[in-house]
Formats: sequence, C-alpha cells, structure tokens
Amino acid sequence: MRERHAARDARRAREFEAFVAGAAGRLLHSATLLTAEPPDGNPHARRLLALSLAHTYACWDGLRGEDPYDRARQYLATRFAREAWHRHRGPFGRPRRRPGGALGGLAPQERLVLVLRLYEGVAEEQVAALLALPVERVRTVHDRAVAAVLYPPPEPARRTARAAPP
Repeated sequence: MRERHAARDARRAREFEAFVAGAAGRLLHSATLLTAEPPDGNPHARRLLALSLAHTYACWDGLRGEDPYDRARQYLATRFAREAWHRHRGPFGRPRRRPGGALGGLAPQERLVLVLRLYEGVAEEQVAALLALPVERVRTVHDRAVAAVLYPPPEPARRTARAAPP
C-alpha cells in the first residue's frame, strides 16, 4: 500500500515538474507584464507565479483532463485582480504612484485585460467570464488599453530654469 502511494506521489511530482519546466517562463512573463515591473527586478511577479504554481499543484489530482496551464493562468489573473483592487489606492484614497514601463501607464484592470487578450490569446468571452464582467466592458477596456499603449499622451514639457539677470 505504501509503495503504491509513494509511486503515485513520485509520478505526480514528475508530471508537475515537467509542467513547471514548460510553463513557468511564460507565466512569469505574464505576471511581469501584469505587475509592470522590470524583468530583472520583479518580486511581485515572482510571488504571483509562486502562488499560482502552488495552487495548481494543490489541484493537480483534481484537474481530470483540464489544462493545467489554463488553471494556473486563471489563478494568476484572479490573484492579480484581487491584489490590485486592494493595492491600487494608497492611504486616504489617493491614487498610488504608477509603475513604469510600456504598460505602467495603464490601470491594473486595463493591464489584465490587455495581457490576457493579446499576450495570452484568451478569447473576449473567456476574459469576461474570468473577471465577471460583461463582454462589452471587456471590449471597451481592451480598446482603451490598446489605444493608450499605441498612442500615449504627450509628456508635459519640462520647464527650464531661467538664469537670474546679472
């Protein structure tokens, strides 16, 4: 009996290791895009990845033919959305400083929809179901995010200090 459990656990561990070897890089890149952190300094993205993989491992036996990558991506997206909801506003309701990078100017929901639709290739209806939003709202958020990335607002002109007259 113990040998059977040990063999099953070893097989499960090998299967999960193979999954992680193939999927972790892409999931980390998605998480890095979501958090808008630089690729070489992305602690929040790495934390999201670790939580997503831990959740996927915990559900591994119950997947029953379901795509483990899809499960991990769903958890990553919903975890990001939940954390962004709490972290988007700073103390006293003031907006927090936005992260840098190409997607840093977008709101968290815009980044989430854009990454899921463009980078991950998730259908509009699936994104709507995942985020519990109407399809029209997902379409609007996606269009606004694409426009903001393609046509960013001009940066304000910098003031130059005038030298005092002698």
